Amino acid sequence: MLITSPSNPKIKQARALRQRKQRDATGLFLVEGLFHIGEALAAHAKIESLFYAPDLVDSDFARQLIDRAVVEGIACYETTEAILASLAEKENPQGVIAVVQQHRVKLADLTPQDFSWGVAIIAPQDPGNVGAILRTIDAVGASGLILLDSGVDPYHPTAVRASLGSIFWYPIVLTSFEEWSRWAQQQGYHIYGTSAKGSVDYKAVEVYEQPLIMLLGSEREGLSREQAAVCDQLVRLPMRGHVSSLNLAVAAGVVLYAVVERLK
Repeated sequence: MLITSPSNPKIKQARALRQRKQRDATGLFLVEGLFHIGEALAAHAKIESLFYAPDLVDSDFARQLIDRAVVEGIACYETTEAILASLAEKENPQGVIAVVQQHRVKLADLTPQDFSWGVAIIAPQDPGNVGAILRTIDAVGASGLILLDSGVDPYHPTAVRASLGSIFWYPIVLTSFEEWSRWAQQQGYHIYGTSAKGSVDYKAVEVYEQPLIMLLGSEREGLSREQAAVCDQLVRLPMRGHVSSLNLAVAAGVVLYAVVERLK
């Protein structure tokens, strides 16, 4: 089916997903980039539809993605370069954009058996940091991500791109700090927090015990006294220069690689 009108209902519905309000209401989000769509297919994410502009589909990989989507019964719509560009967040789109269903997971669905160690972040604001941390979670073999009192949308296009496809493979939970702290205590998690006031250098911890959650404070405020109080141990990253802290995603990467080397 060829769509040539920008006011086509399917195009209008897809375009609306550029706004968080519509993503939250529908449980859908846009995925652009051939690699990311390929990861969505590989992870068997629920792809509602796929739009492509033949003039922009100039690689075998892109054509294979479309063919695979057709075989799997995904609704595929041919459209124009201009209409595809109206859906895309980035300039010069790669010719294919997918509408994908969010994989919404509740905290109660997670147990130490299937979520043996993961990351919780308090009130993150930058979607790029969230996506980058998901990518690191994948790299170290952790279990997933919990966003506490979050103001950020993990399905924002920037987060999706920064995750490099890992968003399709790992659970993401949005919940409150209070609900999470009760759940973590009931489930017997060991909680390690990162703080400039930590009592021990992150490399000096001999063993990180599972099940565990690494708790990261907000980009601006770090951990409050109440938040730090739920931690079994606070670890610090040494700062030897003039700055007082690292970017949230960088700090997460440093700490998570230390954790994976000392997991018990």
